[in-house]
Amino acid sequence: MRHHVRFVLRRHQPRQKPHAVLKAGLGGAIAILIISALSHTTGNPWLMAPFGATCVLLFSAPNSPLSQPANVVGGHMVAALIAFAIMAVLPVTWWSIAIAAGLSIAAMAALRITHPPAGATPLVVMATAPGLSFLLFPTLLGSVTLVAVAMLFHRLPPVTVYPLRD
Repeated sequence: MRHHVRFVLRRHQPRQKPHAVLKAGLGGAIAILIISALSHTTGNPWLMAPFGATCVLLFSAPNSPLSQPANVVGGHMVAALIAFAIMAVLPVTWWSIAIAAGLSIAAMAALRITHPPAGATPLVVMATAPGLSFLLFPTLLGSVTLVAVAMLFHRLPPVTVYPLRD
């Protein structure tokens, strides 16, 4: 039993240097600050809950394929579009939400734009029924802004190549 507990609790993520840890947290805070400020000043919703998880990937794992711009923007957009399509043909129920989430995951995988936080986007859309403007604010402009902040932020020391070059 003890061996199983150690196996389950084993961390596979490599240790990070303290300055990289601080830079990741600061990057996430600045990115959320910027889109929150844009929401406040423009009166448009630039922020949605899945963006917090997007920031984890953008600033803690920028070298992951799941953190790349096409994945971030494309994943959130595809997931939102699928949620709106499901809402157009089915009532919002426990099972239609599951269909939207599953189709979003499958579409992201098929399109090679998997972004795990985008798995929550159809849940947000279907729980709030925000209207098609949600595709622009916050989905498109919010995710593009987060990627832009990450691209600029990763140029600060210690420099991280983002986005990946191939």
